[in-house]
Amino acid sequence: MVRSEREVMKLKDGRDPSGYSARRGSNQVAVRHYNERLILQLIRRRGRLTKAEATRATGLSANAVSTIFRSLEAESLLLRGEPDKGKLGQPSIPASINPDARFYLGLKVGRRSSDLIVLDFAGKVRAHRSTFHTYPTPQESIAFVEASIGPLLKEAKVPRKALHGFGVAIPTELWSWATEMAAPQQEMDAWRDFDIAAALSRLGRWQVFVENDGTAACRAEHTFGSHDAVHDLVYFFVGTLIGGGIVLDSEVFTGRTGNAGGFGPLRVPDGAPGKDRLMDHASIFVLEQMIEAAGGSRYEIWTDTAAWTRYPELVDRWIAETARALAHGAVSSLSVIDFEAVVIDGAFPEWIRDRLVADVDALFDDMDLQGIKRPALVAGRWGNIARAVGAAVLPMAAEYSIGGTRLGT
Repeated sequence: MVRSEREVMKLKDGRDPSGYSARRGSNQVAVRHYNERLILQLIRRRGRLTKAEATRATGLSANAVSTIFRSLEAESLLLRGEPDKGKLGQPSIPASINPDARFYLGLKVGRRSSDLIVLDFAGKVRAHRSTFHTYPTPQESIAFVEASIGPLLKEAKVPRKALHGFGVAIPTELWSWATEMAAPQQEMDAWRDFDIAAALSRLGRWQVFVENDGTAACRAEHTFGSHDAVHDLVYFFVGTLIGGGIVLDSEVFTGRTGNAGGFGPLRVPDGAPGKDRLMDHASIFVLEQMIEAAGGSRYEIWTDTAAWTRYPELVDRWIAETARALAHGAVSSLSVIDFEAVVIDGAFPEWIRDRLVADVDALFDDMDLQGIKRPALVAGRWGNIARAVGAAVLPMAAEYSIGGTRLGT
């Protein structure tokens, strides 16, 4: 009987520390591409992998694994390393991802800035361009890409023909919450009917993928983070407005409309009337308003990193309130799905992120967690660039990840 890919992807024999034992391979020819993706994903997560290790992790036969390794090497997707010596028997030769095998463009269109990157196949950002804006418009976003691609590729030393796809991370309904952003509603409404994928497709011979920015940031964390033993995690990204994503069974879960993990509307306790959403307490626009009320510019923290230390009392108060809201948001999420880890990241300096993680962890000590298993609390890897990295991962995932067939354009 020939199994469908969906059937092959069902969980089988439990989980081990590799993080992928729940993804058992199949020796059937009909799912060869699935097995290749499985092994590529294993190598990407571990950094290097021998055939013997791949055989144990996937449940495939040694012959099937050898065939897949040869195929991936023939496509220049893998590099052979030096033999592992000092062990009994014939030395094992580990394989690693060939960083020069593919290159991808990733664009983040954010409420306060846009970023464009070139990402290699191993997950290294080869070049990066960024621009600040008080609010984004479609025309300025496309103009930024047009002006940046040439210098970006030159810096990355990547020829245009080597690009294998273009991904975009952009907030769902970017025109919403214009008041919180201090942006003119009429200007933001221009996004309602703007097809950014079509506009970017006219700039080059590439397929364009578009995803919610919080989900894209979660995808970057999942693909290149250090969570090998974690199958299920909830990811919070504190940006101008808070967002995030969800990983279930070692795969990013996008949801019915592609906005799973859009945590902004999540209710938190003790909020004033009309201010009881997570976004009202754990978003950077809240700090913007505090700084503006104190006589500063709400945009300082976006244009000058030192501004995060210029208002210590305000930042301390904002961190405390953000941590409180995140802790309640995490507990609410855990009551629905038994996540193994909570990841916190955001568009701020690392020391802000680390303080938030520490404060949320301390709050967990005093919260009523009855009926909930306390998760691991983890700092995100990518910070402000997470959304652009996740955007660049989109075309890579479409072709090479286990769940890639379900990604839309």
